[in-house]
Amino acid sequence: MSMTLALGLLVLGFAIIVALAWYAWSLRKEVGRRSAFRRDEERRAQENGLENLGFVAAALAQRQVDVTEGAWRCKVLLEVIDPSLLDRQEFQAFGEVYERTRHLHTHQARKALTAQQRFAEDKQRLAVEEEYRDAVLAAAQAALDFQARYPDSLH
Repeated sequence: MSMTLALGLLVLGFAIIVALAWYAWSLRKEVGRRSAFRRDEERRAQENGLENLGFVAAALAQRQVDVTEGAWRCKVLLEVIDPSLLDRQEFQAFGEVYERTRHLHTHQARKALTAQQRFAEDKQRLAVEEEYRDAVLAAAQAALDFQARYPDSLH
């Protein structure tokens, strides 16, 4: 092998290594940018969820919204803020109402039911609401307290 060919291959190899290193660096930079964007999105979702939790919990505590609807909304908002919050004793009523009523039809599916079927579902929903009303109202107050102490209330 001639010296010129060896030197040429060495320069080519070095150029390939530099190009691959630059590409790896740019990919790492992109991953960092996307991670920062994701963290920002999660933070904004938590802030919005916390704000909306306050609105829904206040409406629930003031009985401006049905127990079932309020419990469902609070459950979803708590999941957005931190899914482990539903394991806390003070918020378990939201999850229990959800579990007991999630089979009930909503929106278009409810409109498609006959009057008799809607009445039967309303009867089930009202029974659950009666059973859990006090627990859900206490959970709504706990959610308002949680919001007031956030972020210290996370731990």
